[in-house]
Amino acid sequence: MSTLTPQVIAETPDYVVVLKPAGLLVHEADSAPGEKTLVDWLIKKYPEVKKVGDDPKTRPGIVHRLDREASGLLVVARTQKMFEMLKIQFQEHTIDKRYMVLVHGKVINSHGDIKLPIGRAGRGGRMAAHNTGVEDAREAHTFYEVKARYGGVTLLEVTITTGRTHQIRVHMFALQHPVVGDTLYPVKKVGKAFPILDRLFLHATHLAFTDLAGQRVEFDAPLPTELDRYLTYFKPVTV
Repeated sequence: MSTLTPQVIAETPDYVVVLKPAGLLVHEADSAPGEKTLVDWLIKKYPEVKKVGDDPKTRPGIVHRLDREASGLLVVARTQKMFEMLKIQFQEHTIDKRYMVLVHGKVINSHGDIKLPIGRAGRGGRMAAHNTGVEDAREAHTFYEVKARYGGVTLLEVTITTGRTHQIRVHMFALQHPVVGDTLYPVKKVGKAFPILDRLFLHATHLAFTDLAGQRVEFDAPLPTELDRYLTYFKPVTV
């Protein structure tokens, strides 16, 4: 079984919640033509999604996404009615999305709000956090809470209410605490002894939304084994 095969966490006639592995694209990208994606897997397993969504030809059933290098929970609509309901919840910021993120350096404040708008950086597919008033920059809101501090890195639980491209990565980079394993928004310099991570330390651990029956449903996914193991390289600190 391929390590890039998604895992089904929950399945109903209206939606499916999957655990996306790191390294798998959610949908086709111009930068990776012909590469197998989550959408390819979805169409094979749930062919009805081909008629669902605002752009079913390229993003069938897809209401939100995760970066290729990230892992974690995603909900995919199997019916147009569920798609529209999820879309409204995303627009109204009533969907609860939480991530575990390891960043470089010591984050001093135990929690914080980042509200820097995000727009294109103009090169290499990168995005950038801007001051308000910059043309084409869109509102972005990221809340973080420190869960643990280690020598040289900090583990955060991050909640976002907007879904901008690379949002968490861009906001952490703007705070001068880049995400560990990020090659697009990298730390300027780390010591030779710093352990190498061949993926992004960003995992969607919690997802909650309201279903068509009006019930609030919640899903959780612990850190993948490779991320849990990676933390053991660092010594915990209490301050």
